[in-house]
Amino acid sequence: MFAEFWTFKINQMETTHYISSDLLSIDMINEIVFQGKHLALSEEAIVNIEKCRKYLDDKMQSNSDPIYGINTGFGSLCNVKISNENLSKLQENLVKSHACGTGEEVPHEIVKIMLLLKIQSLSYGHSGVQLVTVQRLIDFYNNDVLPVIYTQGSLGASGDLAPLAHLSLPLLGEGEVYVDGFRQPSAKVLEKMGWQPIVLQSKEGLALLNGTQFMSAYGVYCLIKADKISYLADVIGAVSLEGFDGRLEPFTDLIHLIRPHKGQIQTAERFRDLLEDSEIIAQPKVHVQDPYSFRCIPQVHGASKDTIDYVKKVFRTEINSVTDNPNIFVGEDLIISGGNFHGQPLALALDFLGIALSELGSISERRTYQLISGLRGLPAFLVNDPGLNSGFMIPQYTAASIASQNKQLATPASIDSIVSSNGQEDHVSMGANAATKTLRIVENIERILAIELLNASQALEFRRPLQSSDSLKCL
Repeated sequence: MFAEFWTFKINQMETTHYISSDLLSIDMINEIVFQGKHLALSEEAIVNIEKCRKYLDDKMQSNSDPIYGINTGFGSLCNVKISNENLSKLQENLVKSHACGTGEEVPHEIVKIMLLLKIQSLSYGHSGVQLVTVQRLIDFYNNDVLPVIYTQGSLGASGDLAPLAHLSLPLLGEGEVYVDGFRQPSAKVLEKMGWQPIVLQSKEGLALLNGTQFMSAYGVYCLIKADKISYLADVIGAVSLEGFDGRLEPFTDLIHLIRPHKGQIQTAERFRDLLEDSEIIAQPKVHVQDPYSFRCIPQVHGASKDTIDYVKKVFRTEINSVTDNPNIFVGEDLIISGGNFHGQPLALALDFLGIALSELGSISERRTYQLISGLRGLPAFLVNDPGLNSGFMIPQYTAASIASQNKQLATPASIDSIVSSNGQEDHVSMGANAATKTLRIVENIERILAIELLNASQALEFRRPLQSSDSLKCL
């Protein structure tokens, strides 16, 4: 019985992530969200949350001065003083009034990441929320009660106000949630689960709505996908190089050691490994050089890898940060109004990520074009009897259309700003727009790479009986 108890405790620890000051990483979030781990607050997080809340309650009892967002209006209404008896109503009204997003619904996986990141940010003890509020967010996460959130509405400056308002509505028994794939009124789900609606206290609504968790969640999700895309772009590119009867010399390590960008070196090494024993690559070549879309794969794919690494660093900082306002510093006896909610660091990084990923799609489409062009002993459009059969003519059209769309989507959102809130919020990041369009780029590249793989695989059929490398045959 004793052994069974400890086995249960060990298994519980393995399936539970404890929210603490330990830094999250992109890989950890991938594991937590997509391997079904539950969340729980560490003792450290509980102490931080309760200490900060008590400090704020004590401060409000002994202080009558206006403190932004706690006993004042919001945005350009910051100079309107709110009486103590209306502080709870102020926070409730804030959540309800700001839940005005529109557009498509946020994917459920990203909603879960939003919940995780909001919980993490509130746990540091600089936000002043009640412990019960954070615990309810954890209940939502653990029970897959996923708020209905919309993709349009955030300027990425005062935090992701509209999306986070929709994330927070179910705490009050308002709005809608998905449970077991069905969209239901939040009040009905709370009643079924035996949960009472949260009565927000001073500052809580603002702490929930201020923050960059919408942009951050999209960025994390795109980065998780970007790693896979970067790997697949290399593998599919290697298949294409075989199909095109390309040369491996441009991947020689000596070339890349004299221009030692990390991603470039990694890409060249991967291609050498993937194609090491390929009979197709080893056969004598008549042609002297390959087109850039093959010859410059290390330089292009490598630059995208380096960009992904840079963007990861930006997001590692963000997902371990406090991004609401004002911030409470219990030890220093200070409540400071600042701008940690501004999404500019994320907006720039997301735009950069979108550009880098778009280039993977752009060069992939060019390789597809080369494969169907009737060169290197391949029939036009990779089909016998071209003319009678159109073969792979139109898949390249599709890839070209998607690649062109990506070029439009890769236009930076962060160069734009529109004044809001009667001029009080006079510069915004548009990071939320950068986030949603980056996901569209990611999804588009998956399709472009799939088209390249179809063409490359077909091209290999015309290289038989020569064999591909063992690595590619295994894949």
